[in-house]
Formats: sequence, structure tokens, C-alpha cells
Amino acid sequence: MTGATSMDPAPKTPRFSRILLKLSGEALMGEGKYGIHPPTLERVAREVADVHRLGVQVAAVIGGGNIFRGVAASATGMDRASADYMGMLATVINGLALQDALEEDGVPTRVQTAIEMSQLAEPYIRRRAVRHLEKGRVVIFVAGTGNPYFTTDTAASLRAAEIHAEVILKATKVDGVYSADPEKDATAIRFKSLSFLDVLKKDLKVMDSTAISMCRDNDLPIVIFDLHVAGNIQRVVLGEEIGTRIGKLRTERAAGRAAARG
Repeated sequence: MTGATSMDPAPKTPRFSRILLKLSGEALMGEGKYGIHPPTLERVAREVADVHRLGVQVAAVIGGGNIFRGVAASATGMDRASADYMGMLATVINGLALQDALEEDGVPTRVQTAIEMSQLAEPYIRRRAVRHLEKGRVVIFVAGTGNPYFTTDTAASLRAAEIHAEVILKATKVDGVYSADPEKDATAIRFKSLSFLDVLKKDLKVMDSTAISMCRDNDLPIVIFDLHVAGNIQRVVLGEEIGTRIGKLRTERAAGRAAARG
């Protein structure tokens, strides 16, 4: 006998159809202090693959702090523009590593770079990126915005707005946004939700102010969550209340408008 029965698990329905996942370079280090930890890379790729198999269109922006941090180098005297370009190259290395891990898991992937390097990746073209997503490919954006003085957080906000992502999922090493550093202040509380203005007024170190302002101007919500808890990417996509949400999700805005109409 075939077909669904009362004992079959309920189908998993994603809350979002198109997401942008922001990964820090440090997320790929595992317990190390530098570089890429292969088991961690494989785990992250497997979690992205699980979300992709739900039918969600996935784009990603990845940092390069596990290899080179431009801001840190400029603080020691290096020219800021040169340091930032070196940091952009580090994101390309991470993007290629993530692409390889995803394709080992059977997920079709494209890397698009803001700095042209045709032998390694496609140039960033918005319409082509959207078409890749529509065809079921994961798209990894590397080299930031292609300009110095801008962070990969700003690149994530920019790319998410350009491809009309419904949400930015920022994977971090903590389980949300706190009123203070929880490792230094035992009284720090975790916020369940915040407005963009709250983040800017309280000077919370979620993303840089340029990235937050861009998300606010484009009604682009952000969910901050702990990447180190297995399965968290999928939990967020399925609508579980984890981490901290900044801004209102589209479903909440629609519900608010319906209530206002009476």
C-alpha cells in the first residue's frame, strides 16, 4: 500500500522562497585560529544543501576574516584600500571552497565576483544571478561590493536588495543580539526582536551602520542566529523563532496592513 498515512510527518513548508545567507569567514575556521576547517566547511555546505532541497532559492555572501582582515591590516599602517582589496581576495578563496563543498553534495552552484577574474568565477551580473536562482542554483557572491571601505555586511545588504531576497540570514557565533557582550556581562539580555532604529540608536554591533540603513530603507529584515547549532539554518527558514529578528518579515507587514484595513 502506498500514499500518505496519518503516521507520515507533516510536510516542511519554508517560510521564505528566496534568502540571502551571510556567512563570516570565521564561520569556516571551526575551532582553529586561521584558514578553513574541512569538517566545518562540509557541515555548513550540508546545511545549505538541506535548505536548497526544500525548494528555497539560496544566495550567499561570505567574508574573508579567517584568511585576511583588511580593517585589522590598515590599523597596523597598511593603506586601507590595499588592505581591503586583499580582504576581498580572501572572500574569493572562501567562496570557491564553499562552491566545491556544495557541489560535492550534489548542489549546482555559481560563484559571482565583484572583481573580474574570469578564470575563477563569473562577473557579478544581477539578472544572471537571479536567473541562476530561478534555475535552482545556489549563488555565492564574493569580493564584497568590489570597493574598498565597504564591509561584507554592506555587500550582503546590497546583494539581497538587488536580487529581491525576502530576508538576510546572518549566521554568527552567538545565538542572537544582546544588550551587552554576554561573555563579559552576566546581566546581558538577548533581544527577540528589534527595529532598525533600535539597532542604530543603541549602537548594537549587529552589522555596520551602512548595512543596517540599507536594510531599513529597503524593508529588508534580518535574522541573527547561531551557526554552530546544527540545523539552525533550516529552522530559521521553516519559521522557528530562534535568534533575533531585526525589522518586520513580509508576512507580518501584510498582516498589519490587513488589520489596519479592518
